[in-house]
Amino acid sequence: MKKVIGIGNALMDVLVSLESDAVLDKFDLKRGSMSLVDDTMQDKISDSVSNCEKTFSLGGSVGNTIRAMAKFGSSVGFIGKVGNDNMGDKFHGALTELNVEPFILRGVNPSGRCLSLVSKDGERTMVTYLGAAIEMSGAEVTAEFFKGYDYIHIEGYLVQDHNLILQTAKLAKKCGLKISIDLASFNVVEENLEFLQMLVHDYVDILFANEDETKAFTGESDPEAGLELISAMCEITVVKVGLGGAYIKCGDDKLHVGILEAAKRVDTTGAGDYYAAGFLAGLCEGLTLRECGTLGAIAAGKVIEVIGTTFDESVWEEILVMKNRVKEEGFLF
Repeated sequence: MKKVIGIGNALMDVLVSLESDAVLDKFDLKRGSMSLVDDTMQDKISDSVSNCEKTFSLGGSVGNTIRAMAKFGSSVGFIGKVGNDNMGDKFHGALTELNVEPFILRGVNPSGRCLSLVSKDGERTMVTYLGAAIEMSGAEVTAEFFKGYDYIHIEGYLVQDHNLILQTAKLAKKCGLKISIDLASFNVVEENLEFLQMLVHDYVDILFANEDETKAFTGESDPEAGLELISAMCEITVVKVGLGGAYIKCGDDKLHVGILEAAKRVDTTGAGDYYAAGFLAGLCEGLTLRECGTLGAIAAGKVIEVIGTTFDESVWEEILVMKNRVKEEGFLF
């Protein structure tokens, strides 16, 4: 079994169920985007939706992926930075309880948090105060973190610090790890396009992107055309197209994997993170690309049925039953 270590923003998620999208217009937030703000602006936005229902959970894109991989039975670790506060203590403790090896650094600022504004149709728009998470530097990531690991999964949102991502990628390659990245958000890609294209071309082995991120990265509105361009840069490319499933390419092998129909589409928060979790978990167990994509589709299909990214154990039991069917019976989409 291969092992994966993730590096990303260590955040607490605050999920807000919106009555309407008026708050997005009020604060000029692009629907479906992720915006970095200071704590004062985040508080203003939070105050404007104080009458809406809120749910709290551990968050962060790669944090979601790694925690879900642990539930899949994968051997995983996580690198991130939190504050010297109660929230940081809870974040560290939760990783340990989930069998995630914690490499948690401590910063000066309070622990970061993400305000996830969930529209009626399940689309989420994120407003993030990074807090201590943004203090993590490339110099703090050492080769000791990578011992025993085969892959590193990098959060695209870390691109606010080019040096951190680049130094991490260089060190991971030196230590013999393969590099996986999730492009995170179309506006993040647009704002850091040249750097991300260099990073993918020179270092990345596995790339996950949705339709909008693929368009931002390649300039192609057709996701299959975008897939072709990205696949020339890295070993495995996964382009997710929402209800249309996902296109996957590795070398000359190209395939389409469908979706697991959700009983109800409540909140898309974490759907991409969970897709990556299922896919990478399958890859660690040596499954085929179609089997990996199927596990990704199962995880994503289940997470959009709940607010946030936390399941009841009964749901995980159901997911693991389906995982075994994929491995033993060829249950595929």
